[in-house]
Amino acid sequence: MADDIAVGSPAESEAVRASESVTIYDVAKLAGVNPSTVSRALNRPGRVNAVTERRIRAAAETLNYHVNPMARALPTGRTSIVGLVVSDITNPVFFDVIRGAEAAATRSGYTLVLTESEESDEREYERAQRMLRMVDGMLLATPRMSDEQITALARQKPVAVVNRLVDDVLSVIPDVQHGIAEAVRHLRGLGHNRIAYVPGPPLSWMARRRGELLAQRCEWAHIELATLDSVAPTVAGGRSAAVAVRDSGATAVIAYNDLIAIGLMQELVETGIRIPADISVVGFDDIFGADFTSPPLTTIKSPLREGGDHAMAALLGRVTDTEVSADGFDLATTLVVRGSTGPAAR
Repeated sequence: MADDIAVGSPAESEAVRASESVTIYDVAKLAGVNPSTVSRALNRPGRVNAVTERRIRAAAETLNYHVNPMARALPTGRTSIVGLVVSDITNPVFFDVIRGAEAAATRSGYTLVLTESEESDEREYERAQRMLRMVDGMLLATPRMSDEQITALARQKPVAVVNRLVDDVLSVIPDVQHGIAEAVRHLRGLGHNRIAYVPGPPLSWMARRRGELLAQRCEWAHIELATLDSVAPTVAGGRSAAVAVRDSGATAVIAYNDLIAIGLMQELVETGIRIPADISVVGFDDIFGADFTSPPLTTIKSPLREGGDHAMAALLGRVTDTEVSADGFDLATTLVVRGSTGPAAR
């Protein structure tokens, strides 16, 4: 048809230029409201009457108007963009953290941008510094960098941390003690007297935290704990720990996370060790797919989505000067019993 706009044609270019020349004043005129009302409706959803907001959005769509966060940052100093840094985007443990953070950002009219560090503290600090230039605040999920580096970032712009405690920095931490206590009671009730623990990466604060609490709980329950060498928080890392687990003499093993537990189970089964008849296995986090294993994995469920949501909400409270407490939120871990644990081998 003659009126169709072909991709790359002069007509398309003219349409793009026209949409870029549309201003907030054009939207206000079409919607019959003040420019300030348009700004509130498009930048902070829920701040104006719902009927008015719908009319403004319809006008913006008609004119093909889009908010330019970089342009908005010039007079206000804010971009309405927040950053999220994760240590490994391929690790399913971050899926729900990202979803929770995205939900909180969207509720406040913010856009979320994401980067990963590939489990490197150096890359993490470098990428966080680079991201910090374009965002209003930043959420660090299970960061690997040092406390000093995190504090340095927080001196520049609002920063929050989830799954780690950093002094003088907004920190949201699940209550792992509750889930660990349930796991130890469960294994003790099944007759296990010697448990092995496979730690995660040495740079992980949460790996150390889980190991310390597990040691305390095992001592209280009169269970012998064998803490093995740290491994990568991956399926391959779990496979690499199989020999040490077998040689530890433990009848049950708790892994730092589900990926390690899954890799460990795969390697043990392939060498003829039966789960749970010969050894019981417990993971941590209850990631997507934890119940796809054979047998399904018993694991300590972590409130990942809730943690991401609450941490981002608290961070945005700092950004907008509408303080949201990081305390008083139920982030308890709980044991999910499946088929990978059973009575201790005799």
